Amino acid sequence: MAPLTVVPPASGTTTAPPLRIGSMTLDSPVVLAPMAGITNPAFRQICREYGGGLYVCEMITSRALVERNERTMRMIRFAPSESPRSLQLYGVDPPVVADAVRMLVAEDRADHVDLNFGCPVPKVTRKGGGAALPYRRGLLRDILRAAVRAADGRIPVTMKMRIGIDSSHTTFIDAGRIAAGEGIAAIALHGRTAAQMYGGQADWSAIETLKSTVDIPVLGNGDIWEASDALRMVAETGCDGVVIGRGCLGRPWLFADLAAAFAGRPARHLPGLAEVSAVMRRHASLLIEVMGADRGIRDFRKHVGWYLKGFGVGGPVRAALSTVDSLIELEDRLGSLPDQPYPTQILGTPRGRGTGTRHVVLPEGWLSDPQSRAVPFGAELDASGG
Repeated sequence: MAPLTVVPPASGTTTAPPLRIGSMTLDSPVVLAPMAGITNPAFRQICREYGGGLYVCEMITSRALVERNERTMRMIRFAPSESPRSLQLYGVDPPVVADAVRMLVAEDRADHVDLNFGCPVPKVTRKGGGAALPYRRGLLRDILRAAVRAADGRIPVTMKMRIGIDSSHTTFIDAGRIAAGEGIAAIALHGRTAAQMYGGQADWSAIETLKSTVDIPVLGNGDIWEASDALRMVAETGCDGVVIGRGCLGRPWLFADLAAAFAGRPARHLPGLAEVSAVMRRHASLLIEVMGADRGIRDFRKHVGWYLKGFGVGGPVRAALSTVDSLIELEDRLGSLPDQPYPTQILGTPRGRGTGTRHVVLPEGWLSDPQSRAVPFGAELDASGG
């Protein structure tokens, strides 16, 4: 991998102790958030090469796993060098979730399972899943209890959630207490409601509140664009670690910044265009290894805009790079670009797609009984990845 330019920090340093999640100890208290279509083995590998932490695969649905869906079984493959192996499960039916966890443990397919209660997309919430589910406290408890018992102490089980459905229906405090009581090893809280999707500003005060409520590790998520944001989140909320989602899109070297910052060496990596081009070529190569030549290069196209954000390469060049048909064509086009310094004006700015506040679509009568243990009809998805 090409060397990266390092500049000294502009402010003071801090350190963070290793993060313990059950039997796992992470030198860097940083977790890569599972992102559909993004956190496949290729992206996990390229991020992992920049720093320690926990790198989570794309969301896997419990039913698809139990039924050994062919695509799902491919998605849970980890490279031999991946350790620990982290997998996120989506599920709404306690026995099915238990079967999925039991399968992962019995077949030694993961070292850690995270349960998804944070997905805000309509196709999930309208069935009572994802970020909608914690409102049903009874069902949430049943799912968590089933997963922890199925893991049988052999691997840690964690959960990721949001503040609630919307500002009038917050769930994170009750959900946190239930999780701690059922043996969940750690909780990641995205400081937004489902209604906010990925818009507005994350409410870090909710992370602080959760940390003061439960006696298990709490990880904060939301609006971490630079390592300095992660340090500030820890300082302001007291959280035990951070979860990185959109902030690393087109910037896998952010994990080097984070590892250094939490070790008390907050240097910032500012790769020039030649170095970024080298990372792009490697990322595309890894995708091709995982997916095959045609699908791999097509999958890489969506990363081009993120990698080139802020660089003065021009619209036609971006368009051409976003439609390449082969690794050779990608290398040729990247090789013709003159080097440029990193565009520091974009540091700290959001990445990925933002959204406005939306009405959360829920099953009929969903809000009528917060203690319900009923499994919503049709909520078990049969396709993994989100």
